[in-house]
Amino acid sequence: MSIIIWCIYTAITLVAVVFLGLREFHMLQLNGYKTPEHSWWMKKNFKRYIPLCILLVLQLVLIYTDPVIWRPEKHVFIPLLHTLTLITLGILSLCNIGIALKNKPGKKFKKPFKYTPRVKRMLVTFFVLIALIMGLGLLTSEFSYVYEVGDDVRHRELPFLTNTAPFMITGAALYLTPILVPLSNLINKPIETCINNWYINDAKKKLKSMPDLHKVGITGSYGKTSMKFYLSELLSSQYETLKTPESFNTPMGVTITIRRDLRPTHQYFVCEMGARRVGEIKELCQIADPHDGIITSVGPQHLETFGSIENVAKTKFELADYISALGKVYLNYDNEIIREKSADYPKAITYGVTEGSDYRGSDVTVSDRGTEFTVTTPEGESCRFSTKLLGEHSVQNLLGAIAYAHGTGIPLEKLVLPVRRIAAVPHRLQLLEKGNGLTFIDDAYNSNPSGAKAALAVLELFDACRILVTPGMVELGAKQEELNFEFGRQAAKACDYIILVGKEQTKPIYNGIKDAGFDMEKVFVEDGLNEALAKISACHSDKKKIVLLENDLPDNY
Repeated sequence: MSIIIWCIYTAITLVAVVFLGLREFHMLQLNGYKTPEHSWWMKKNFKRYIPLCILLVLQLVLIYTDPVIWRPEKHVFIPLLHTLTLITLGILSLCNIGIALKNKPGKKFKKPFKYTPRVKRMLVTFFVLIALIMGLGLLTSEFSYVYEVGDDVRHRELPFLTNTAPFMITGAALYLTPILVPLSNLINKPIETCINNWYINDAKKKLKSMPDLHKVGITGSYGKTSMKFYLSELLSSQYETLKTPESFNTPMGVTITIRRDLRPTHQYFVCEMGARRVGEIKELCQIADPHDGIITSVGPQHLETFGSIENVAKTKFELADYISALGKVYLNYDNEIIREKSADYPKAITYGVTEGSDYRGSDVTVSDRGTEFTVTTPEGESCRFSTKLLGEHSVQNLLGAIAYAHGTGIPLEKLVLPVRRIAAVPHRLQLLEKGNGLTFIDDAYNSNPSGAKAALAVLELFDACRILVTPGMVELGAKQEELNFEFGRQAAKACDYIILVGKEQTKPIYNGIKDAGFDMEKVFVEDGLNEALAKISACHSDKKKIVLLENDLPDNY
């Protein structure tokens, strides 16, 4: 009977282990396979692990309901399946079924789990650990007890699975799964490092085989992806150009792009460089070996991993430090921190609308149809540009792209048409007409304080019923509550209705809105994005509705 119960309990537990394990591996993947970041994420999201801790404690009850009972009057151990033991196992089995159902595959994610070769290798390690734990459980399934009868010491073999140890250890495999997942990553780290190094070295060899290829590195707290797209568009009007796709701004993302997409015919390689820690831009420079660099911004982004704004600035300027004396560094002079640090780089070329910029934008006019501005070069040459991009802040990145493209020898006049053709980067102030009097401004990609303020300024351009849908900003460290509070105050001045996504996450925004004296009857707080979008119909107005989607938190938030 015991072996049948154990088999049923093990089968249920294994299903729960597989489903929970895959969900945890998905979160690890979203955290970039970085164990420290994943550990921090687990700590921040500790509530999701409370049920597992409770079940682990409940399982310890089995220790005290072990069915091997001492009968001192007969000087023997009698194997006996307690009713309490069976009840406990039944409860644990139902809980394990609940864990399996909660984590079962099929749920739609914004960024689906990808079964990459690395994930497959970690899964092998993970299931080896699970097998070892359950194997240990089987080893404890048959005990020998020593007991005394008078002056004799006797030895008694107990039947298979007459104790609770196998059940406890099998259950532990499930409750330890959140720990076993990052442990699998740590165990595999030497292997992954060797594999990654081989790919990286292969990418470096490919770059060295193309001495005429010009490489441009782009980094910044924000704006780097937009700059990459804009610059690629302008360079492509004259040169064969390759850019890193989407957000391929990590060492392996850059490596994959080089090995997979780079061809001998390419003349320019535009490489986006992202970082969450000091030293990561330097690491990317050692792979891509850029001739030139562009730093778009320095701001309070990823402060939870950087620790301070000084570390952010230090990391972004690793790109400028890497560029040789023969290369060029382009700096956004509108950014206060960059402007202060530019004095340390006298050969740098600056751009912006600020007085003193080498490439200066002026006479900026903005409307809900686009933006116009004039560019003046260091030599005094001027040209008028127009773009479909929304907002004055878009001029900054366009100025940087124009400055670099002009520096390659493309006349300003020949850049006018490519600039006019530039479309909004997906999820970055992208205007989407939905019909029925409804328009979306999709600015859902990884919001930051500067970008959120600029997005609200764009929203104010429209003569419409202005609606903000946002979950707020994250990864801002100790300043997160303060910056979200200020975001709420800014939103109160720009919006007619505000829909917040997530009750806990958006409390500082809510307080900021309230502090600004906004009509709180026009503020809605919903649990998820779908519920928030459904609430748009409750925003009553005779005007056309325009909805700003400001940030969309990834699945691990």
